[in-house]
Amino acid sequence: MGIFMRNREEARKKAKELVAQMTLEEKASQLKYDAPPIKRLGVPAYNWWNEALHGVARAGTATSFPQAIGMAAMFDEEMLKKIADTIATEGRAKYNAYSAKGDRDIYKGLTFWSPNVNIFRDPRWGRGHETYGEDPYLTSRLGVAFVEGLQGDKEVMKTAACAKHYAVHSGPEALRHEFNAVATRKDMGETYLPAFEALVKEAGVESVMGAYNRTNGEPCCGSNTLIRDILREQWGFEGHFVSDCWAIKDFHEHHRITQDAKESAALALKAGCDLNCGVTYLYILKAYQDGLVTEEDITQAAERLFTTRYLLGLFDGSEYDEIPYEVVECKEHIQLAQDAARKSAVLLKNNGVLPLKKNEIKTIGVIGPNADSRVALIGNYHGTASRYITVLEGIQDEAGDDIRVLYSEGSGLWNRKTESLAWDQDRISEAQIVAEHSDVVVLVVGLDETLEGEEMDQGNHVGSGDKEDLKLPAVQEELIEKVLETGKPTIVVLMAGSAIDLSYADKHADAILQAWYPGAGGGKAIADLLFGKASPSGKLPVTFYRNLEHMPAFEDYSMENRTYRYMEEEALYPFGYGLTYGNVEVEEAGFTIMPKKNQDFEVEVTLSNRGGTAVEEVVQVYVKDMKSALAVKNYSLCAFKRVALASEETVKVTLRVQASALKAVDEDGRRVLDSDEFTLYAGISQPDHRSVQLMHSSPVELKIKL
Repeated sequence: MGIFMRNREEARKKAKELVAQMTLEEKASQLKYDAPPIKRLGVPAYNWWNEALHGVARAGTATSFPQAIGMAAMFDEEMLKKIADTIATEGRAKYNAYSAKGDRDIYKGLTFWSPNVNIFRDPRWGRGHETYGEDPYLTSRLGVAFVEGLQGDKEVMKTAACAKHYAVHSGPEALRHEFNAVATRKDMGETYLPAFEALVKEAGVESVMGAYNRTNGEPCCGSNTLIRDILREQWGFEGHFVSDCWAIKDFHEHHRITQDAKESAALALKAGCDLNCGVTYLYILKAYQDGLVTEEDITQAAERLFTTRYLLGLFDGSEYDEIPYEVVECKEHIQLAQDAARKSAVLLKNNGVLPLKKNEIKTIGVIGPNADSRVALIGNYHGTASRYITVLEGIQDEAGDDIRVLYSEGSGLWNRKTESLAWDQDRISEAQIVAEHSDVVVLVVGLDETLEGEEMDQGNHVGSGDKEDLKLPAVQEELIEKVLETGKPTIVVLMAGSAIDLSYADKHADAILQAWYPGAGGGKAIADLLFGKASPSGKLPVTFYRNLEHMPAFEDYSMENRTYRYMEEEALYPFGYGLTYGNVEVEEAGFTIMPKKNQDFEVEVTLSNRGGTAVEEVVQVYVKDMKSALAVKNYSLCAFKRVALASEETVKVTLRVQASALKAVDEDGRRVLDSDEFTLYAGISQPDHRSVQLMHSSPVELKIKL
């Protein structure tokens, strides 16, 4: 971040000099996402709209990584930073090749509108799988790592990252253009804003995108409170602000807080929205003529945008100009994506059936609508892979010639039949037959981007993209029951980006593997885990609730009874939970730097792997305030680290806990030290009863007295 701060002054100076040579009309033209060229000044066209959520997206071929929620399940900052750096490398390579051909189309630039650091507060939200889960600390740490990877640490910014969607935004999708998200200052400071603050202050994120909705009455893309007061004045943000796509027209069409496009454009620009994804800023000059904005307002926005372009070296050149096209989807990048897919999968149940032993199996039955689905591999906001490996193909490749693999689609993803003239559930008897003829069954069910995603997304057949409940489509629930009724050992592989009601499978299946949307080659990674070439090691970044019975209304942005920090009921599978093929215990923990007021401190944790398998585990540290009435109801994650352990190995790891972890948020949204007694829990899960029951392991408790 320091390098970019030093370079920003030079970039800003150059931007001011360039913009000063432009006419008012030319300056205004640059405030749209598809900025036209200014040939007389040597300024080429530039399209600001580019996506890189889990790989360079929508721009042709690129390495396909697991969806963001899957990468969050790795609980691995270093890995995520490496992935983001790889995405930036491919982004530069593609930009270099495209621009050399004069191709400056949408999705082919270097300003990536990623990551999404909204909080996945409600499991019904269709876009939740674009996020890093429900916890603001985990989201902050992973978001910072992703931004640092995208932007790099050289004299020139490798690519420009964007923190979105600012702020207080997580559904309902169907209402987002008109919705007013009401959140207390306490909930904003405690849950909704910390990740954005971390990305600005720690990672120096170059861009922030506003959300569609209003927050406490103000449209997010025209909010003086959010953009001017908090983002720029309190946090010191110096980059550019961009609207979500066509969000500014919502001001007059849906929010009804302005009369027309001219007023909407003026409101957004005056609040500090520099770039319009959409067309409403075509009315900026009319707003100027009517005295609603000044030339200084237009100039300031243009200068911020050209500062970013100078920071990227788009006028002066950089070492990144030499990155060759050959790095795109190269062997090393595909291997990294495979590693990420293996690390992201979460083992939710295992009665000993896993890992599969080839010498004990003659026939494997692979069943389910997601077993041979490419769509279920990739999530949304994805690129194009040159090769896809489905779960069926991964198992076939791994089984080789010695094991017969039988296959049945089993059911549609949601539709009642696979052949239009057939009876309903026309593949369910085949699924039973396959199961009966198999030694073990891999049942691959779940969702894909057509069932959970963004409102009116091109692939989303249900319109809003949100889920109505936590259940799988009825056809899949019936399929699971019919297959499990055969009595054959069955592993359920769930490919979905959110919490699903797995109560029936939890009771009756032999194993459950949460695979998320694992990327184009995800089928190979899943096969590696099923056959024990690697151990599952992911942890849930979201709570798997038993049901929605006690969940507040979707439209209610209060955090009461939401997520592990506030929930009152027992989870089916808690946040932070995930099994391995090993047997890791935290034996002891202690302070290497003692906790003191307003100072970071360190915890040393000793782990032992008593199992016969090399594994990776995730050490997790949670803190509970024992006195303050301002504290969260339960406890909060405050440190984590992924650790590799060989069989029978004991290791010591040190984790740093930020001083802010001991502070509570008051009713005005301020973080204050309001207690002198805390309990720290160091383990491989949460300290709740359900986690301890599932893990057969309790965290070590440490008392803090300041």
